[in-house]
Amino acid sequence: MKIVPIVNTDGFYIEDELVDDAFNGVVPFYTQPDNTDQDEDTEPKTPELVGYTVGVPLTTPGLFKPKFNLAVWEMYQAAVYEAQEAYVQALHDWQAKGWAAEEQPVYVAPKQPDNLWTEGLTPEQIAELTKPATPEPNETDLLRQRLSDLELVLTEIMLGK
Repeated sequence: MKIVPIVNTDGFYIEDELVDDAFNGVVPFYTQPDNTDQDEDTEPKTPELVGYTVGVPLTTPGLFKPKFNLAVWEMYQAAVYEAQEAYVQALHDWQAKGWAAEEQPVYVAPKQPDNLWTEGLTPEQIAELTKPATPEPNETDLLRQRLSDLELVLTEIMLGK
């Protein structure tokens, strides 16, 4: 078993889920609508897309709000499909030529993009989160300051006599 991220429809990380070790890719998940209150004449409600289970590991450490880039993933999947189609066609052509005519074609999968996980916050939002906190004066600090002031006044009175 392994832990994979769950993202919403915008690609923002929500939580982790435990899945089988063989799981990979990106799989949508849906809410099941309550169809019990419907008449027989109306069409049943269709499930609504809620998010995705992402079998691609979060490879960029230190993200404040991780976001999975679904558009890049879909482009990568299209490239994988095209590579598979090209391989099948090349294999078919090779077999039609009589197998010994030339070397058997080899499938070469496209490289998975590095930018599937990105930062979901803007630099301004990150700066706001990471700026040092200004300490609020608490009651103890105020009492300590007043005590120091009183000691100074008493010292001045004692030395002034």
